[in-house]
Amino acid sequence: MTVHLVKIAVGIESLEHLREIQAQRIGAGNGKLRHMTRNRPRREDEVLDGGCIYWIIKGYIRARQRIICFEDAVGRNGRKRCALVLDPELERTALMPHRPIQGWRYMEAEAAPAVAEEWDTEAEETLPEGMAEELRSLGLL
Repeated sequence: MTVHLVKIAVGIESLEHLREIQAQRIGAGNGKLRHMTRNRPRREDEVLDGGCIYWIIKGYIRARQRIICFEDAVGRNGRKRCALVLDPELERTALMPHRPIQGWRYMEAEAAPAVAEEWDTEAEETLPEGMAEELRSLGLL
């Protein structure tokens, strides 16, 4: 049974910002998109059975990426880490509010938001935050 991971995209302002940062990481690395995390998921087999990482940006799950594999890695401080190797394709999801979390959490497949229909990203990002928040809560954005 597939299980997903959900994580806050720390310091990220928008989906486009996440795309830019990840493109830089691919260019600076060995062509792989890797996201470092402290702990390796114990439910590794379930995550690798079609699982994705769902990104929380500004209080909402907004995007997902397929998790390709896990690799052992060493962090900048010399400690063991787990690298999540991600598919570079980011898929926009239906907006789903999510409370702040530390690290990552598991999300069962039934709870995951669907891939979003195409919409005008520019219009969403130019609205005042308060107005956009209210429209989201009403399911209009």
